[in-house]
Amino acid sequence: MRVVLRWQALVTVVFALVAAYLAGLHGAISAVLGGAVSVVAGLVFIVLTRGEKVRSAESVLLAALRAEGAKIVSIIVLLWLILSWYTQIVTVAFFATFALTVIIFSLTLFVREK
Repeated sequence: MRVVLRWQALVTVVFALVAAYLAGLHGAISAVLGGAVSVVAGLVFIVLTRGEKVRSAESVLLAALRAEGAKIVSIIVLLWLILSWYTQIVTVAFFATFALTVIIFSLTLFVREK
């Protein structure tokens, strides 16, 4: 999971630099906020799945579904808060960074940690 979080942070920084160049300060802030939504939601998922004891396939599945549900709720709440609070958002920078960092999180199953 740490590898995925590092990739998300790297993509967020790169997109923020590009957005800063293309759209100025608000573009950079928008990109950082877009990446932060996905990172925070990923951390919610990690926190909810780390403490689970493996008892059966059913308990693993239920824990994963519960964590995924909490992740989705946190994404919805964070998107709503940011879009209603930050009036000078650069939507392209925000949603591009958000979308790519969500895709990176979905690749967690394919990444091995050493």
